[in-house]
Amino acid sequence: MNTTMDSTMDNMFCMQCEQAAGGVACTKAGVCGKTAETARLQDELTGALITAARKGADVPDDLLLEALFATLTNVSFDDGALATLIGRVGQPFYNLYKVRDADEDTRSMKTLLLLGVRGVAAYAYHALVLGYDVADITAFIRTALSAIGEPSYGLAELLPLVMDCGRVNLSAIELLDKANTESFGVPAPCSVSRSIEPGPFIVVSGHDLHDLKCLLEQCADKGVHVYTHGEMLPAHAYPALKKHPHLKGNFGTAWQNQQNEFDGVPGAFLFTTNCLMPPKASYADRVFTTAAVGYPGLVHIGADKDFSPVIDKALALGGYSEPQSGGTFATGFGHHAVLSLADTVVGAVKSGAVKHFFLVGGCDGAKPGRNYFTEFVKQSPSDTVILTLACGKYRFNGLDLGDIGGIPRILDMGQCNDAYSAIKVALALGEAFDCGVNDLPLTFVLSWYEQKAVSILLTLLYLGIKKIRLGPSLPAFISPNVLQYLVENFGIQPITTPEADLAAALGA
Repeated sequence: MNTTMDSTMDNMFCMQCEQAAGGVACTKAGVCGKTAETARLQDELTGALITAARKGADVPDDLLLEALFATLTNVSFDDGALATLIGRVGQPFYNLYKVRDADEDTRSMKTLLLLGVRGVAAYAYHALVLGYDVADITAFIRTALSAIGEPSYGLAELLPLVMDCGRVNLSAIELLDKANTESFGVPAPCSVSRSIEPGPFIVVSGHDLHDLKCLLEQCADKGVHVYTHGEMLPAHAYPALKKHPHLKGNFGTAWQNQQNEFDGVPGAFLFTTNCLMPPKASYADRVFTTAAVGYPGLVHIGADKDFSPVIDKALALGGYSEPQSGGTFATGFGHHAVLSLADTVVGAVKSGAVKHFFLVGGCDGAKPGRNYFTEFVKQSPSDTVILTLACGKYRFNGLDLGDIGGIPRILDMGQCNDAYSAIKVALALGEAFDCGVNDLPLTFVLSWYEQKAVSILLTLLYLGIKKIRLGPSLPAFISPNVLQYLVENFGIQPITTPEADLAAALGA
């Protein structure tokens, strides 16, 4: 949660993401690049939403979700846009400093609830954009925001809400899965080129498939190629998107590498949701934002989704004169694809060809220690299968681990927005073997960075999934007593070393 420590604009207290300074909090400026003033405005926006929820004020669903989305890490750095959202909410803000005045465990639980709710809002936002009803989800969000502002609430009142946040997030990601497949078709496994062809091009980052669809339609017959970046890689698996011949391939890797990968590139960049880093001056003139994303000085594409400025910039830059060669990435192994192989998978387990499944995925980041996930996958035995999703996959999805009887050893299930696929497959495997998920030869090894990962963790806890390994560090906002509760009731464990964690998971 962002919480300003005093009334000046020179201090902040933000510990909402994994890279919080010193493993405690950012107090002068965000490691993400946001200023103390931006953090203050995000606090005020959150506080205004809390006030509105406590008063029962009418804040429409679209405004509620957009406003909460704007407070996530690496979404909005634009103070003017945040101030406009505060004005639209139109309520005096609840001072989040009051939460920091609470006892340590209450503060920890309220923060966990708030960050979980922000993650839920991000998933629900994408479903709402596609025209799906999110009323039940936003009703819970309002209840949770009101509880965060209730000074009399302690652990007894907050713990059920935190668990319920996991339930509601499951509804949100299930709804988003439905929205995406009904809007763009059922994703299918595919190989995605990493080469860049000569000529003008646009790179689309973030998560929003609807924005990509709009851009592709507007680029038709313009002589502009479109490439995905980061969490947009799985877009190539959707029939309604891949049918566009100018959707060519994938540029670069995970979000935290963009300042190096974008530098000097003769193409335009469009950010559709979170994962924007402060752009370097060398390429800032070609970066565009839309929806909740914003950064001072960048051209923002409004609700009309007229991407002409992006297309014009790409044409003016001209692209590369010679092809830029690269390899390929495989993606599209969502629950439809994996469950279509259910008999093969179950047979491989029963025959002993597959001994164990690892779900290794989540949010990536720049903080040291994340090579753990690369080494974990590299060292995984040849009779194990790696399920992955979200941008954490870029730590290892370029590895060639082969297959087991036609089952690829690395199965990219999609974005963090596709977390429902992983849950669906885990539950289906439990049904196939007539056991609970915790009894399966399946281990969750999760990397977290921001608030959407928090909401997914709460969903896994709601489902009763235990012995999750979490890294690269534990959240700074979790108090020792709350952590002890999670350890005792769910067996959550911090990652240690790849060797030790593999041995523990495999009973070696």
